[in-house]
Amino acid sequence: MNNLLNFFVKHSAWFIFAIYVILSLVLLFRDNPYQQSVYLTSANSVSATVYKAFNSITSYFHLKDINESLQERNAVLEMELIELRNKMNDMNLQHPDSLNQPALRQYTFVMANVISNSISQPNNYITIDRGFIEGVKPEMGVIDQNGVVGIVNVAGPHAARVISLLNPHIRLSCKLKKNNFFGSLVWDGKSPRYAVLEELPKHVKYNKGDTVVTSGYSAVFPEGIIVGVVEGLAGGTTDSFLSLRVRLTTNFSQLSSVRVITNSMQEQIDALRRAEQGIDTAANIQTRPELKPEIVDVVPGEQPKSTKTKKPAKEEPAKEPVQSVQPAQPVQPVEPENTGEDQP
Repeated sequence: MNNLLNFFVKHSAWFIFAIYVILSLVLLFRDNPYQQSVYLTSANSVSATVYKAFNSITSYFHLKDINESLQERNAVLEMELIELRNKMNDMNLQHPDSLNQPALRQYTFVMANVISNSISQPNNYITIDRGFIEGVKPEMGVIDQNGVVGIVNVAGPHAARVISLLNPHIRLSCKLKKNNFFGSLVWDGKSPRYAVLEELPKHVKYNKGDTVVTSGYSAVFPEGIIVGVVEGLAGGTTDSFLSLRVRLTTNFSQLSSVRVITNSMQEQIDALRRAEQGIDTAANIQTRPELKPEIVDVVPGEQPKSTKTKKPAKEEPAKEPVQSVQPAQPVQPVEPENTGEDQP
């Protein structure tokens, strides 16, 4: 504290001089129009430079908010594009009534940020900062602004794990955009930039650079979301099927913001799927009696007894009971009764 006071005392003349200069400038530019105009012009150029530098610094810290708003806008535009494509397809098929179907608006998005990501493991996963409280559930598709990312595997309250497209456990139904021939896209475990489109018919015509999109044959991804572009033939081609090497449009090494696709008809689709499985199970049980469920009767105090359904035994003709034959006993002579008369 003493050093600070000594500093002010030592340089007090300079401080007094600075105060007088400031007061004189204020008096000069406040009451003189010419000097005031010169000041404003100079101040504008100086302030513009200062504001520009300040804005370049502060705008960097607002990039996250800007990115999120752009992602939301891109999501809306992408949904509108999908709806327009579906409407055009319906018009080409001459089904005007389908333009008002609610299925065209069944998909919505939940914005999320990537908090964990792996691309070099045999089975890669992604963690996002949205969970079932925000509407994220298992078996929901995940995309970003460039294409498909993966499918939700496990959902917690405020976080979820996504099976990355760079995981051989995912087989994504995709098609070539120009001719609608579809196959299964799977990661071959080599480069995070490439995958393989398998099970294409042998007679499919393709060119390098053809676009690969989702086929829409599942409730996870709507039709027409870009996945990648064709690079050429891939290994595994057989006499009946063709495999193409696809360069993925999603850069998994730079994932930051993603969108989780929610399907408003998912519950109905799951109910139909469960009903079909029940019908198949019932039909299988009828055709294969050995698959009937085991019925167990439980009596208090006893061990449960299995009452499996058994095939009825072959009926045999009833046999007469066999009676044991005992040997005959000798007959005892019967003595006459004594009547009191003499016998001759």
